[in-house]
Amino acid sequence: MTKKHLLFTFFSLFVYQLIFAQNITLDTNVNRNIHLYEDGYSKSFGVKMYPGALTYKTFYSHNKAIEASGYITLDGFWLSAINEKYTPIKDDNQLSWYIGYGGHLGIWSEEWVKTNNNADKSNISVGFDGIIGLDYKVKNSPLNISIDWQPSFSIIQAYFKNQGGIGIRYVIK
Repeated sequence: MTKKHLLFTFFSLFVYQLIFAQNITLDTNVNRNIHLYEDGYSKSFGVKMYPGALTYKTFYSHNKAIEASGYITLDGFWLSAINEKYTPIKDDNQLSWYIGYGGHLGIWSEEWVKTNNNADKSNISVGFDGIIGLDYKVKNSPLNISIDWQPSFSIIQAYFKNQGGIGIRYVIK
């Protein structure tokens, strides 16, 4: 199987999982008021630091969200999509912990390929991601703050990457 076939297969399975993980209904009154937090929060957009990324999160049920991120670093560029499950901490409706899984697709820089003993000299990165973290919605404010750890494993180069960091997002509602 060529790398292109592997890439296409992985991406197709990932998109399939994202589509069918959602509760799809023809009833237009369902899911109009999806949010976990007391003052509402169903969509947010912002930045994540280490590595630098633009991030968009949308809840598709009261405690499940999909987070899409686009990373740009000296190592290269990649996109990730992660399905996350949120659980409130005690009775505080503003603070939750979350855990999730997903995948990434990216391109390593030529410098990264040269310096990381990449046997097949491929600059394509396809793999699996996990995530665990804390999410805080600032009450009466359109601000969301998160901190997480996001390990990822690239299956083409068999490369493990430890990442995570602090995210600051604007809540779109």
